Amino acid sequence: MLSDKTNKKERFMGHLHFSSNRPKNKHLTYAERIRIEVLFNNNKSTKTIAQVIGCGQRTIQRELNRGMVQQLKGNTWEFYNSYSAYVAQTKYDENKQSKGPALKIGHDHRLCEFIENGIKDKMSPDVLAHLIKENDDFTTKICSKTIYNYLEKNIFFDVSYDDLVNGHYKKRGKKGLNRPSYSKTLNRSIEERPAEVDERKIQGHWEMDLMIGKRSGCKEVLLTMSERKARKEILVKLPDKTQESVIHALDVMERRMGRVKFKKTFKSITVDNGSEFLNSSLIERSCLSKTKQRTTVYYAHPFSAYERGTNENMNRMIRRFIPKGTDLSQFTKKEIKRIENWLNNYPRKLLEYRTPDEVYIDVA
Repeated sequence: MLSDKTNKKERFMGHLHFSSNRPKNKHLTYAERIRIEVLFNNNKSTKTIAQVIGCGQRTIQRELNRGMVQQLKGNTWEFYNSYSAYVAQTKYDENKQSKGPALKIGHDHRLCEFIENGIKDKMSPDVLAHLIKENDDFTTKICSKTIYNYLEKNIFFDVSYDDLVNGHYKKRGKKGLNRPSYSKTLNRSIEERPAEVDERKIQGHWEMDLMIGKRSGCKEVLLTMSERKARKEILVKLPDKTQESVIHALDVMERRMGRVKFKKTFKSITVDNGSEFLNSSLIERSCLSKTKQRTTVYYAHPFSAYERGTNENMNRMIRRFIPKGTDLSQFTKKEIKRIENWLNNYPRKLLEYRTPDEVYIDVA
């Protein structure tokens, strides 16, 4: 009895004509869907159907889910599930029309990994697109807009749009409008600054600010100095937000450089109206000569951060490593130096993708 069933099964399987030469990764055709419908309605298993069609069993399972419909038995008036080749083909055609163009990045896993690692390393899509363009090892070339789009659509496995440092910024209301302004004390207004400073044609004009970390329980702050032409950055961690700490940091730099080199390096410094920069004479005077002036200080208008745009943009980049509210006491001088080196070796579009260290000329 068992041999008779086996013979019937073998005879039936012999009439199915297994398709072993079917190309891999080929989409199912309408003719193949009709064969699937016939086999399924004859109670054949997904494994058997897959062998007949010449594809994977998982492909048949997905196809059955795509074309499954409910039909009504005329004699019992009961509903039952049945596969419809017409329904499955219709859904396939609709999805094909709405899926849009193929990804430019395709299956280039090496390029995907390069972009993911770049985003994790605080690099912008614009810089990544330039590096990809300049690298002959990558045959696929994509622009920064494409990278932004892929990040928004979560194309990458490990990173998304939320991982961009400058991805989301909320406009903040102006606070502290009653803060005292020191623009009319001993300060020289930014309006008196020479035109050569605004034109960024001459190196040696800087902008300076203090970056605050954790507002409670931590007094340490970060002094940031940005050179306007080359975007060179100097970072110094201070013990507190006082005028004495700022002056001491500048004095240390002058002693290391020498008065003449300091004056050539820092032709001018533009600051805001914070109390830590209150007295310009203390910043300008040389600690190595009582009669010499080491730099010239200009003060931006109150609540006009855009007048120190270079320094503000650099502070935003520093926030990639030191988010707001971070306890600065946790960062050693070596770690601060590492951040400084990263900033000075980061390609910039406005520098024609050169780094600040490549543009900046060290004063002899």
